[in-house]
Amino acid sequence: MRAVAMEARGGPEVLKPMEMPTPEPGPKEVRIRVRAAALNHLDIWVRKGVASPRLPLPHILGADASGVVEAVGPGVTAFAPGDEVVVNPGLSCGHCERCLAGEDNLCPHYGILGEHRHGAYAEYLVVPEVNLLKKPQNLSFEEAAAIPLTFLTAWQMVVDKLQVRPGDDVLVMAAGSGVSVAAIQIAKLFGGRVIATAGSEEKLRKALELGADEAVNYTHPDWFKEVRRLTGGKGADKVVDHTGALYFEGVIKATASGGRIAIAGASSGYEGTLPFAHVFFRQLAILGSTMASKSRLFPILRMVEAGKLKPVLGQVLPLEAASEGHRLLEERRVFGKVVLRVD
Repeated sequence: MRAVAMEARGGPEVLKPMEMPTPEPGPKEVRIRVRAAALNHLDIWVRKGVASPRLPLPHILGADASGVVEAVGPGVTAFAPGDEVVVNPGLSCGHCERCLAGEDNLCPHYGILGEHRHGAYAEYLVVPEVNLLKKPQNLSFEEAAAIPLTFLTAWQMVVDKLQVRPGDDVLVMAAGSGVSVAAIQIAKLFGGRVIATAGSEEKLRKALELGADEAVNYTHPDWFKEVRRLTGGKGADKVVDHTGALYFEGVIKATASGGRIAIAGASSGYEGTLPFAHVFFRQLAILGSTMASKSRLFPILRMVEAGKLKPVLGQVLPLEAASEGHRLLEERRVFGKVVLRVD
């Protein structure tokens, strides 16, 4: 099959179009003909060797995919060839205590498609049957592929971790990213007043068009003071953050006393400054977050089908242009998702 695989760790240039063996579905597995694959910052971290540095090479990246069922393995009952599907990228054992409690993203054997096994930058992809959902009919394949990882991540942050309620001031950092594009919409869905940050006026304008109530440029000195001004001096009640070390001290200072901060990444660096006095005296809660239970994709897709949430496509490229997609993502030149079309 045609694929784009990383032949070494390094820059975008290590991604090469090549022929790879077509995978065969095993018991309770499904092979789909991939029609679209979305890029995530996770792909960049794996490519650089920051995440999963011991993966055997060549390796196919890509957590998010949509496509058409092409073949099914023994024991598959929910899908048949011809079904249009969306892939849920979280992989777990399915039988441990965490999985049976609906906390499969805390499974001791948890993995993510494209990071821990071959992913979606290819013509064909094999996944467990439990990792597929029917594609909403009102979405293109490109739009459907843009949903799973970022919307799952944002849903757990906004709904499960932060518990956003009507009237909450919700600060969403780096509004142009896939996770934040989803978080803005989900926070609004649950009644939050959203303050979005970004590093350019164009991204701030698009965040407002998407539904954010206020916009702050976080490249300005003391940007957190503007967040406090917009909240009457109080600060944000809930914060969605994945920006990392460069902005973390400002995030702490932008948060209201008793506020909650959910962190799902560290794009600008893993080692930041934590002003402890702010944390204990103002009683802040800092919550780590990775992905979400596979079950969360069901309400997300229902909300998308009802028109209450929507994927945002920033750029659609052919599969063979995956390296250019990585450059766009790494240089933050896109608002929304970069998606590869697999013809």
